[in-house]
Amino acid sequence: MDLHYLSATEALRLFRARELSPVELMRAVIERAEKVEPVINAFAERLFAEALDQAREAEGRYLGKGGREPRPLEGIPVATKEKHAIAGRSFTEGSLVNAGNVATENAPVIDRILAAGGIIHARTTTPEFSCTFFTHTRMWGVTRNPWNTACTPGGSSGGSAASLAAGTTLLASGSDIAGSTRVPAAFTGTVGFKAPYGRIPGAPPLAADFYRGDGPLARTVDDCVAFANVLIGPDPRDHTSLRPRLTLPATYEPITGMRLALCVRLGDYPVGEDVAANTRAAARILADAGATVEEIELPWTHEEIRRTSAVHFTQIFGAIISEIARDHRAELMPYTVALADQMAWAKEHLSFLDGLRTEARMQRELAEAMQPFDALICPTTTRPGLPAAYDQLGPEEGEVLGPPETATMTVPFNISNRCPVLAVPSGYAESLPTGIQIVGHTYDDATVFRVGKALELAQPWIRRPPL
Repeated sequence: MDLHYLSATEALRLFRARELSPVELMRAVIERAEKVEPVINAFAERLFAEALDQAREAEGRYLGKGGREPRPLEGIPVATKEKHAIAGRSFTEGSLVNAGNVATENAPVIDRILAAGGIIHARTTTPEFSCTFFTHTRMWGVTRNPWNTACTPGGSSGGSAASLAAGTTLLASGSDIAGSTRVPAAFTGTVGFKAPYGRIPGAPPLAADFYRGDGPLARTVDDCVAFANVLIGPDPRDHTSLRPRLTLPATYEPITGMRLALCVRLGDYPVGEDVAANTRAAARILADAGATVEEIELPWTHEEIRRTSAVHFTQIFGAIISEIARDHRAELMPYTVALADQMAWAKEHLSFLDGLRTEARMQRELAEAMQPFDALICPTTTRPGLPAAYDQLGPEEGEVLGPPETATMTVPFNISNRCPVLAVPSGYAESLPTGIQIVGHTYDDATVFRVGKALELAQPWIRRPPL
């Protein structure tokens, strides 16, 4: 048994039964990381020595020493995005502009992980300022997909997803403002949850942006549930975080009798044949499991979605990038400069009010289309992957977002960000995993996990890349 590919829930069971030690598991994960990290490059920082000390403390809890009970994630290795600040450690967001920056307090998700007994053994790479769908920077280099090292694991949570797929962590933190959790999940064959806005607390000022949210990445649906239950809940640093605290069920009823909508193109996205075929195959599996699946269409265009999201980004996230670019343009990655230029173009040519009107219309169109159904299923991306060192150039006349946007189908559900979305594998194409999104009604988190669990049980996905 490869310990580094254990699920977190199975590891916790073995810990409680005293059939596995947290120290033994941590050593296996570290050994695996030392073997594959020179190729994958998913870690921005290694905390191995501290992690082994914490694993020994966790072992003591399971042995009953000191009268301390094991906590929900006691002894589980967790890799966290470097952008999720840890007090006293680097906080650069992958940019040379921020070289030498040190965080003064933990991000809310970091506090939740530590309070639950999770052991942060590594911090993961992102694109600069987590601003695109691939992961490479001058600070950390290129992060590669364990399934095919010529390809990217996606972004911005690329290091987290690559680490899970490579077996160098059991859980990993992500964040999602345009698909930054779901796209890496699709590209690496892992599971990612975009919680509805406010469910999981974030750090200011971006916590006030309803497009974004922090969340869990894992290798199984059960692990994603367990991790989400640790992260969920109000925090005084985030005024939008929801009360009362939700607890997701650990077990789910079969999907017999459920009604599911299938939408392959979300309007006119250029979905590749392999991705479409895998999405339909997943839908057939769910139908065989007892659900009624009906294909629908949505009246959207991906160009409209790109423009609408660009209007939104100019106000908060894009404004932050533009502010940095004014003084540090030469130090930034080309894709970051391109984003700043695109935001400047959008601010000049597109109306914020028009953007709000389009958002409201799209939200209503989605709600009306989903009304007869329990959930909606669609692809996560239009293609299996992108090159590892993919870059984007400055905008052409009339273009708002760069080329990677045409490969992703996630932004509509940042626009409708009160909807929970679970990203799970759907199959394989061109040696790479593909994924689907399971979209729930507003704040109906449990349903997306119920559907995801049914798919996982009916067709367990391969979780080990040929590395």
